[in-house]
Amino acid sequence: MRDDTGSPRAEAGPRGGTGPRHPAGEPRLSPPPGIRYAGIGDEAAPDLAGQIRAHQLLGWSAIELRDIDGTALADLDDAAFDRVAAALREARLDVVCVNSRIANWARPVTGDFELDRGELERLAPRCAALGTRYVRVMSYPNDPGAPLDEPEWARRTIGRLTRLARQAEDAGLVLLHENCAGWAGADPARALRLLAEVDSPALRLLFDTGNGVAYGYEAYDVLTELVTWVDHVQIKDARPEGGEAVYTLPGEGSCRVADCLRLLLDHGYTGTWTIEPHRTVRPHEGRTDAGSDGTAEFVRYGRALESLAARLPAPGAPDREAVR
Repeated sequence: MRDDTGSPRAEAGPRGGTGPRHPAGEPRLSPPPGIRYAGIGDEAAPDLAGQIRAHQLLGWSAIELRDIDGTALADLDDAAFDRVAAALREARLDVVCVNSRIANWARPVTGDFELDRGELERLAPRCAALGTRYVRVMSYPNDPGAPLDEPEWARRTIGRLTRLARQAEDAGLVLLHENCAGWAGADPARALRLLAEVDSPALRLLFDTGNGVAYGYEAYDVLTELVTWVDHVQIKDARPEGGEAVYTLPGEGSCRVADCLRLLLDHGYTGTWTIEPHRTVRPHEGRTDAGSDGTAEFVRYGRALESLAARLPAPGAPDREAVR
């Protein structure tokens, strides 16, 4: 496996051996060997200062970026981006991944491809400045108004992601396809076909433990077929209720989060586990405000992940019962 910058795994610690301090008086539960924790910042607060503060309260040294004050990282003007990069350096927070809108739930396969090519072009120097190679992407939903038949949907998706992967290779980036919206999001056979036909070191997988409830599949079953291709992990949990996904603390839903994490460790995964609580912030539903309790809820969620991970058996341990 590779680390959260796409480079060979180094010691999982903050840059320069220092970083956010864990608050005095709170017990620190260390992650499993080779794992570090992070969070998608705007799930805690819209502003960067709030995102940084939430990670400092957790004592974590890494962050994943999506929006700053409601603006995607690629859309910030240069001065605003420079302020973001400077603030993260000052806080000693490593950026492990950038969540782009490329091929996501809002960009159907029949849409303007130049939006995706342009976003990747803008992100390339910004990822370099932030010290990460990882860019989260999806695989294009079908046209909701005039759906393509499956073979044509597949052809266009694979063609677009092939071009994007070549662009990423040239920029020194790695695209991480998430098991979310899109042609290959919920079907492991399609995901494997996508990887095989794109055939690029610049395309790997991001596995989100909680997407199965919303998209109608069993996440653990999907992971068993894709685990060796996973370079990055996002943590959320949910249960179905009234035809909707109700998002819970990790381990309290039906997504078998503990089993997923144990499976990853058993297959030698090293890298980042990033929390994406979705308790209040759900961009695909137009919910982008974490609210006044966003930081506290984010920290509570992080502590729940730490506690769950501390109860995982060591890789290869004989006790295979589900962790509760």
